[in-house]
Parts: sequence; C-alpha cells; structure tokens
Amino acid sequence: MQVTGEIFRDAWGIPHLRADGVEELARAQGRVTALDRAWQLEVERHRSQGTSAAFLGAGALPWDLLARRARLDDTARRCFAELERRDAETARWVRAYVGGVNEGLAEGARRTPEFARTGAAPGRWEPWTPLGVWLGVHILFAGFPAKLWREQALRHLGAAAVGLFAADGPGTSGSNGWLVSGERTVTGQPVIAGDPHRFIEEPGVYQQIHLSCPEFDVVGLAVPGIPGVAHFGHTGTVAWAITNAMADYQDLYRERLRRTGAGVEALDPDGVWRRAARHTETVAVAGEEPVEIEVIETARGPVVIGGPEGLPETRGERGESAEPGDFADSGGLSGESADAPPLAMALRHPPRVTSDLGFGALLPLLRARRVADVDRAVDLWTEPVNVVQAADTEGGLLHRVAGKVPVRAEANGVHPVPAWEPGHEWRGWHVPPRGGLTDGVAAMANQRGIAAPLGVEFAPPHRADRITALLGEKERWSAADMAAVHRDTHLASAAPLLDLLGALGPLGPEAEDLRRTLLDWDRRMDADSEAAADYAAVRSAVVRRLAAHPAFAALAAPPDYPEILLPWLALLPRVGLALENLLRAEELYGIDRAGLVRSAIEETAARRAADRAAGVRLTWGATHRLAPWRAVDGPAYEEPGLSGDHDCVLCTSAVPGLTDLSARGPAARYVWDLADRDASLWVVPLGASGVPGSPHHRDQLSLWTRGELVPVVTDFTRFTKERDV
Repeated sequence: MQVTGEIFRDAWGIPHLRADGVEELARAQGRVTALDRAWQLEVERHRSQGTSAAFLGAGALPWDLLARRARLDDTARRCFAELERRDAETARWVRAYVGGVNEGLAEGARRTPEFARTGAAPGRWEPWTPLGVWLGVHILFAGFPAKLWREQALRHLGAAAVGLFAADGPGTSGSNGWLVSGERTVTGQPVIAGDPHRFIEEPGVYQQIHLSCPEFDVVGLAVPGIPGVAHFGHTGTVAWAITNAMADYQDLYRERLRRTGAGVEALDPDGVWRRAARHTETVAVAGEEPVEIEVIETARGPVVIGGPEGLPETRGERGESAEPGDFADSGGLSGESADAPPLAMALRHPPRVTSDLGFGALLPLLRARRVADVDRAVDLWTEPVNVVQAADTEGGLLHRVAGKVPVRAEANGVHPVPAWEPGHEWRGWHVPPRGGLTDGVAAMANQRGIAAPLGVEFAPPHRADRITALLGEKERWSAADMAAVHRDTHLASAAPLLDLLGALGPLGPEAEDLRRTLLDWDRRMDADSEAAADYAAVRSAVVRRLAAHPAFAALAAPPDYPEILLPWLALLPRVGLALENLLRAEELYGIDRAGLVRSAIEETAARRAADRAAGVRLTWGATHRLAPWRAVDGPAYEEPGLSGDHDCVLCTSAVPGLTDLSARGPAARYVWDLADRDASLWVVPLGASGVPGSPHHRDQLSLWTRGELVPVVTDFTRFTKERDV
C-alpha cells in the first residue's frame, strides 16, 4: 500500500495525523478512529441503521424502532446522493474517510473486548454511514418529544403550564461558551472557551484530534464517525466553537390515516386523501424473536408514532382520550368528530425535507483562515442549529446562529399540529440572527439571546449570567485563567427554595438547625460540601412531593407512546427541572408550596440527624457521582464524585427527586488561544482511547473531575510516530 499519511501520538494518546493531501488525511482520520474507537463506530453504525438490537439485545429495540420509523438510514442515503450531485469534492472526502474506517476496523475490533463479549463482528461502512451517524446522534437533540409533553400539559393544566414547565428538557443538550476579545486579554488576542454538555458516554462523544496536510493544520474535537472537525476547532489563525441554539426546527404533525386496498392514505390540508409511502421491515433482536414494523411516510414526513389504527392514546390503552375542543385555543385537536379517522404523528425535519445535512460546511471549516471563512462555511450548516462564535488573529470576531429553522405557524413550535388543517406548512427558512459583544465579551449558554426568535424553550439564564459576571471580575484574562470559569459551582437557581425556607415559621430543633445551615450556605455545589448535599436532599424531597400532588396526577401516566420518547413525558424529572419556575409562580393550582417545603425539610432533617448519630456526614460528591453510558456492561469502575449541578457553569446534571447520579455534563472542555495555539488547552471526561484497559482509556478523568486541562501540542517533533498509513 502506498504510504501517504502518518499517525503520531502525544503523551495522552491523542492522535496527530499528517498526510500529503486532503483525501489522504481523511483516510488517515477514518483509520485512526477505527483503531481507537472500533466498538463505538460499530454501535453508531448500527444505531443509524436501526439494527443495534441484533447484537445488543431487547434493550436497544426502542431506539431501532424509532430509527426505522424515522427513516434515518434512507435520509442519510438521500443526503449523500445530493452531496455527490452538489459537492463532489466533499463527497470524495467523505468516501476517503469511510475507506480509512473500513481499513482499520478489523484491527480495532481485535483490540476491543466488547466484540468478543457480544459476539459481534465489525461490519462494512458505506459512503453515507457518517451522515447516518450524524443523524442518529442528533435526531433527538432538538427535543421534538417535548412537544408531546407540552400537549399533555396543555390538555390537563391549560396554556399557563407551558411556561411553568419550560426548562432545558431531559433529552436536550447544551453548552457553555464564551468569547473574550483581545482588548480583554493579556496577549491582546482573543480567547474562546467553553464546554459542550451531553450525556457522558464511554467512549466519549468527542475525539481530540490534530489534522495536518499542505492545505491546513487544525486541532479540534471531532465526533467519532464524522470526518473533519465540525464544532470546535483551531486552525492557528482562526478558531471557532458552538453551543446549542435551542432552536425549534422539528415538527410533529397529527395525521389522519386510513387503510385502502392499495395501502395507506393520509388526509392533506386541501381535503384530499393521498397515498402515503408504506413498507414493512423486520428488526432482529438478539435472543428473541424478530419484530416486524410498518414504516409509513406522508407528505409531512415519516410516521414515528401510531399508524392507521391510531395513536395509542386514542385506542384507550393508557391515558385519557382527547375530547373535541380540548385544544380549541392552541391549534391542537379542535374540530375532532367521533367518526374521524384515527390519528398518528409524523416527524418533519430539515434533512428529510432538503436532502442536505450540512456536510458541505466541514471542508471549508478546516480551510478557514479568517472569521469571514468560518462565517461563509457555517452558512452551509443544517442541523443541529447552533450559536457559533469565532475569532481570528486579525481582530475578526463572529457571534451568530447557524442552521436551518423553518418559518411556520407559532403553534408548530409548541405541540403537535393537525396535518389536515391549512396554516401549518413550512414557508421557507429564517435568516440566522447575528449578535455582538458587550464590554469585549460574549457568553452563550443556551439562554434566550440572539436565537430567541427561533425557539420555544431555553435554558435558564443562570449559567450565562454567571459566566458574564465572572469575566467582569478581571480586566485582562489569559487562556490559563479560563479553567476557573469552567469549574464554577455557584447555584443561582437555589434562590426560590431558600427564600421559601427562610419565610417558614418556627421549625423543630433538627429542622431549624438544617435551615440555618442552608441559609448560611454559600450556594456552591462543591463535591466536598455537606451543605450542598443537604440542599440537594431537601430539593429532592420537595420535588417528590410536588410530583405526587393531586394537581399533577393526570400527568403521572403519559399516553403509551414509543418507549424511546417517554423520558420527555416523565413527570418527576419535569418537576425537578422546572422547580425554580414552580416555586416562583404567583399561584400553582392551589398547591400549598410552603407546606410542602416544611414537610420536606422536616423529613430531611430527621434523616440527617439519624445519619449524624451513626457517624455519617454526607457530602455532595458522595452521591453526585459520574454515571457514564455504555452500550454493554464492562469493567466496574469506582466513578468519581462530582462538583456542580444543572444550573451551575460546571453543569453536571442530576435528576432531583430521582437520583443524584450525573449522566450528563461537560463532554469536553476547551480553551482556544489566538495568540499562541500551543497555549490552548483541552480535556475530555475519560481519555483518547475507546479500548478498556488501554493506558489512555481513562487517563484524563482525574483532570476532568478537578476542572484541569491538558495542553494542546501541535509540534510533530514532540510526538511518537505510531505508523505510516
């Protein structure tokens, strides 16, 4: 085989790749990813195809059913065919990456014990597989199932409930990011820093990588299975980073379907019944009988819930049937009649509509030299919709939204809308908003901001406000200073509960002692803090009581929707995430919140006193421990206790009332220095390698837990050469 590329490693096992050309470099990236992440690539390939249950078992079946019904693999094929037609160079580059993956998979699989444990053999990647992986990673990213939750809240509690329960939902992902201009740094050049928040997976969802060829030399965080560096990169003269814009760009349409002798028809807004595409697929399940499913697609999109026989809720399996007029004020089921055809729900999202996944942005990002280049590149972005920040060495700065958000009726963003009624169609695309800096700083943390016109629910402002306040404490910042912002643990959202505690009348001795502790607490969710653990315990007790209140009883048992969507409909997490709003509301359905808080602190204080009598004094980190997701069980690790909480800058999310364990948090941290790229810093939760037992599988974990970072190194003379490719 002709040698056109080289693989090097640094002290952390991070791959540094050098090649003679762009395609040769893509091939090397695919190969090294297969060597380091073969199991991860195999899992993601199967998930994109809806075939993961064939080797992971019945636990993976809910995902496979969604992937098949949503037609992820078919969408990936369509998007790649369109990429070949419009952008042959990028298509060749993706093919080169896939070729490298296929070259490295067999060796990567031999290294990785999960293959032997499951009996799986690595399969072949197709040219469209990276696009399928991207779809699989992001199809739930925008949280379209939240519309199902809002529908239930509207039905049972009225329109006010939408705002009361607005929160960064269970399946969405966010990030912190901040841009400090040169006027506010010690070097006179900008610094960009932040951390993407996702479910923490093993192996990690981001791959530290260095890509070098005659056209460009880039360090950044890649998504395993995707060529290039999409979200976070530094070319030496320009750097960029993103956060989730919290935009709403996926719609659910209620469909009226009926069977005919020729297949299935759907009722369109013009009152005409039109043929829907229909076929059946068989899903293999390891150790069980295969499952046959019907795949239907209307003019709106693939049917992901229900079918011609109706939604589960309309069949009376669980939940309450909708009555005529239930949604008369919100564009939902108004005008239903008793003899109306059954309902299903179809998903409409930009890649399925346009056959464009935005991969045309990836090569221009690698070739970027200035902010204007990044700006032009992200004009090609599709999804997920992001807020982008970029800076270059010539003083250029960028703060904008990138991605496709359809223009349509306001109701589309709130809940499922009737496909048969006019007025809910897509009418073009929003122009992505742009923003600027204030006092030389821009902070983005999924809050309402420049993306506000494009979304429905946003994260509370606490993280963004705290980042801005911290950056205001010094006139000049260095790259090394940024770790202090990353690891800040102040919890502003504790205020409503503490205010209610302070306003309570006299308490028993144990509860009074606990109240004094909490009112004196510095509101920092530090791992070694007993007061933080006390606060979390009281908070969970309040959440459980609120969720159990009869006012919310109708939301406790959601309709029998597909299992993969149920986390968005679970009442207890919804109450926990919306607790601040629920406690601050002027009136909450007649609930005596002060009484609930009183009983919660009395209960918690009694348990705390019993623990102390037994010599037990819990800290927050004792229960707030890392809980990474694995596709299959592997070696048992003593996972670290964590500082932080959902609304801290150090966003390590628990589910109050359910568990203190943290499955979601900073999936990476980065600091891009425009004065000197080798003064930049990064870290991932575990390590560069996806192979359990390898030296670099979890070697960054202790640094990540402490909020420390690893230096970025780009000098090839400082690396160990591993092989030619």
